[in-house]
Amino acid sequence: MNSEPKGSDRLDDRDRYPTAGPGRRERRRPEGASEREGNEKCSILLVDDRPENLLALEAVLAPLNQNLVTAESGEEALKHLLDHEFALILLDVQMPGMDGFETALQIKERPKTKDIPIIFITAISQEPHHALRGYSAGAVDYLFKPFDPWALRTKVGVFTELHNKTRKLQRQTEIGKRVEDTAARLRAVLDGGTNADEASALAAELEELSKQLPR
Repeated sequence: MNSEPKGSDRLDDRDRYPTAGPGRRERRRPEGASEREGNEKCSILLVDDRPENLLALEAVLAPLNQNLVTAESGEEALKHLLDHEFALILLDVQMPGMDGFETALQIKERPKTKDIPIIFITAISQEPHHALRGYSAGAVDYLFKPFDPWALRTKVGVFTELHNKTRKLQRQTEIGKRVEDTAARLRAVLDGGTNADEASALAAELEELSKQLPR
């Protein structure tokens, strides 16, 4: 348990962080940049035991037009991870009960979530060994409060773009495999020459799958 008072974990310099208004803690953002660019919205998990910090993070990330899901404890974060797919996790270090380091270790132990990037955000001492512990727990970055909102938004934008590209590539690979399988089945039916209806259905399926492949 860290000896530093929890009060220091607040986001400083309120003028640098716009205040988010009241609303549901898990919500979909309005139509915006991600749709105009042809990208799907990603879900980002924000974990901090202080509601005011979560509000500030939501306000900073709002221009990215992604789905922001919040959790006020490590335990709540792990529950969200059971039901949702996330492109990125922003994780506070100093939390009562299960702290950020322990939460990250549990995330990395689960096959379903082990590849989700984690960025630690903390007001803990900036001694190198704290950052080293974060990277050892599986973090891809370690930021100290007060952080630069523009820099955080840029980092998050890079990870959501990477997530979208990876997901698109995975879908294209899956469709490609289905095209190959359907084409093989169609060839087998045509070689047999006995089932015109099945051949017609397979040809229609193949045409539909081909439309989903990149041009």
